[in-house]
Amino acid sequence: MKNLKYLFLLLPFLITSCITKKDVRYMQPSESLVINEEGLIPYNIPTYRITKNDILNLNIVTTPKGDAAQFYSSLNSSGGAGGINNSALVGVGGVGGSGVGGNVNFYFNGLKVDSKGDINVFGIGYVKAEGRTLEDITQELQEKVNENFQEGKSEVRLNTNGITYYILGDVETTGLSGEKVAHKNTLTITEALAINGGLNRTIDRTNIVIHRKLPEGIKVAKIDLTREDIMNSPYYYVQNGDEIYLNTRGKSLNGFGKDPVQTLTTGVSVITTALSIYLLLKNL
Repeated sequence: MKNLKYLFLLLPFLITSCITKKDVRYMQPSESLVINEEGLIPYNIPTYRITKNDILNLNIVTTPKGDAAQFYSSLNSSGGAGGINNSALVGVGGVGGSGVGGNVNFYFNGLKVDSKGDINVFGIGYVKAEGRTLEDITQELQEKVNENFQEGKSEVRLNTNGITYYILGDVETTGLSGEKVAHKNTLTITEALAINGGLNRTIDRTNIVIHRKLPEGIKVAKIDLTREDIMNSPYYYVQNGDEIYLNTRGKSLNGFGKDPVQTLTTGVSVITTALSIYLLLKNL
């Protein structure tokens, strides 16, 4: 009976240590969610601006007789297709958890934004890139190309190697951690996590930290995935170079809270161990 008394005394602690549905449900209703007159959630997608050390993929496509390779560079010329690549078209760079970051072909053949914020396009020269959008740079390059080709006979295609982002979690999310690449125009954080298998119960969904690379420096933000008003935040959309940090719950660190059964089992084990030590010392 005394053992039962101790168990009942511990029950409030065990209950408060358990993870509830509110802790793990994504995007719960929030009164601060902003919607428009049509009942839609407005898009708040930030425009990515190039920063130093970015690597870009440039393709200049012309007609078969455009002779682009002779004017710009013989690097990766398509030989008869009438186009020139200033960087190789390659697949996904970097596999999460592989320990090897980036895409080797993209790194050696891409256009690197130098310490002055410029890119050097062979045949065109230095072009300012830092702080500008891909659309702005593409337009300038297109104007340069049009000086040498009949307008409408060439097309400049400038891209990053998709949206590259990084996830770092605890030892129980090693499969989720690593460098990730999504070849999409836009990517939400919920999409990014879904692609990688989602979050387990040890992760604190209310305290997701994002480090965002901007031309001026690194911006640190915290988001709460349990609130639906996260969809109004610009950090709901993953940008190229984002680092996403997954923090472990305090309840999970102390051995409680992963699930009710485990919490109860841990609590009973603690009581049993304490009573065993007490009885052993009492009988000495």
